[in-house]
Amino acid sequence: MAQDKPLHFVVMLGSLRKGSFNAAIVRALSALAPEGVTIEPLPSVGDFPLYNHDVQQGGFPPAVAAAAEAIRKADGIIVVTPEYNHSIPGVLKNAIDWISRLPDQPFAGKPVALETSSPSLFGGLRAQLHLRHMFVYLDGRVLNKPEVIIPQVNTKIDAATGELTDPATRGFIADQLKAFAAFVRG
Repeated sequence: MAQDKPLHFVVMLGSLRKGSFNAAIVRALSALAPEGVTIEPLPSVGDFPLYNHDVQQGGFPPAVAAAAEAIRKADGIIVVTPEYNHSIPGVLKNAIDWISRLPDQPFAGKPVALETSSPSLFGGLRAQLHLRHMFVYLDGRVLNKPEVIIPQVNTKIDAATGELTDPATRGFIADQLKAFAAFVRG
């Protein structure tokens, strides 16, 4: 792939909360992306019904099909999520389960960058480890380094504006996006 080819990434957000810290990270991504990279959020994982094979037998829900098509068309996917109970949120697992059931599974061979955050000191590390395990099975091509694991995220988001303001965090996210673009361009 040409080293200056424009790239388009999609983002899967693993949070539904209105004031989500992770949503603030997603909103910051476009401004932190290197030149020639566009970033667009996928439909909300909250729009996916609970996975049920009986429902699948009747056809894939529109939200699932739309997210899968956006992933297929994208040059890469960024997953941004909090950690719940030492793992990923159920809504994110549900969305990944749905998308993975489609023919021509969209995650296979797709470059993936992971970003986790938490108010805890661990920054969603365990959620990121679980995502890495899942994407090995799904044949996703996960960027190993640099990692984005954001501890005490609540101190890095401006409470009044809901924006990611911490310069160091913005810097290492920008570094990851630059590395991800290089990884995708190969």
